[in-house]
Amino acid sequence: MENIAVKHTKVDEISPLTLAFVGDGVYDLLVREYLVNNANRPVGMLNKLKVSLVNCKSQAKFAMHIMPSLTDRELSVYKRGRNAAPKCTPKNSSVADYHSATGLEALFGYLYLSGESDRIKELFNLILHISELEVI
Repeated sequence: MENIAVKHTKVDEISPLTLAFVGDGVYDLLVREYLVNNANRPVGMLNKLKVSLVNCKSQAKFAMHIMPSLTDRELSVYKRGRNAAPKCTPKNSSVADYHSATGLEALFGYLYLSGESDRIKELFNLILHISELEVI
């Protein structure tokens, strides 16, 4: 996934919730691409599989599993996202899971806006390794 955005600002100056906004889209697209390539099923079933990977509880679990693989900088970005104070509250998950998921999304947004597509793929492959038996 190539970053087509023009950099007008330093990525480190972007708010963690804005990074999470971008990262949500990046992560969602990675999951959709993976499912389409590996789970040839009707769209309704693909969506159910997607939701099993793109939800607060799953993302919080994945964040905990990839944390040991994060660099100090990546861990700092994750923590900034996790500790950000979103305006909304989760409906179907715990506040802790919601914050962890926001941290994971902030990390993916940061990496995307930094042009770190190889690192995004590396971390996403770790997530797939954790989740593969549950999805396919």
